[in-house]
Amino acid sequence: MSAPLPAPALIDSIYREHHGWLLGWFLRRLSGSSQAADLAHDTFVRLITSRELAQVREPRAFLRTLAHGVIVNHWRRADVERAWAEAVAAQPELLAPSPEERMIAVEMLCRIDAMLNTLSDKARKAFLLSQIDGRTYAEIALELGVSDRMVKKYMAQAMLQCLLLAQEP
Repeated sequence: MSAPLPAPALIDSIYREHHGWLLGWFLRRLSGSSQAADLAHDTFVRLITSRELAQVREPRAFLRTLAHGVIVNHWRRADVERAWAEAVAAQPELLAPSPEERMIAVEMLCRIDAMLNTLSDKARKAFLLSQIDGRTYAEIALELGVSDRMVKKYMAQAMLQCLLLAQEP
């Protein structure tokens, strides 16, 4: 058995052997989008920063796993941007945010979306029902099929994540 390649040589080898395949993988999923090259780049950035790089036995499978995460994040961000654009379009022109304010808002919405995705399904739903729909804990408990006490726990989990998010730079 040969000695494992040092990290830079391993990365170079994986890039040379699999970049074309990875680019094609993104092109098929994005219908030939010009963003495929950017997402392939992001996937290799994740590869380079991965703590598991030295243990990779099947580079293509590992890249596919990383690429799946990259494309899911891309689609989520696109959904957030689309929702934000619709909300802004509904505002009178005088209240419309500047391009810089839009960028900041979209970034924050993406961070909130990522935070919500760290919660369990029921905790996320409880938080959204409370904060977006204005439902009471009793109404949420009934809809989720849990006790009021469990709704309070879900809300505490979500609020803790909100506090942690607010403290990030």
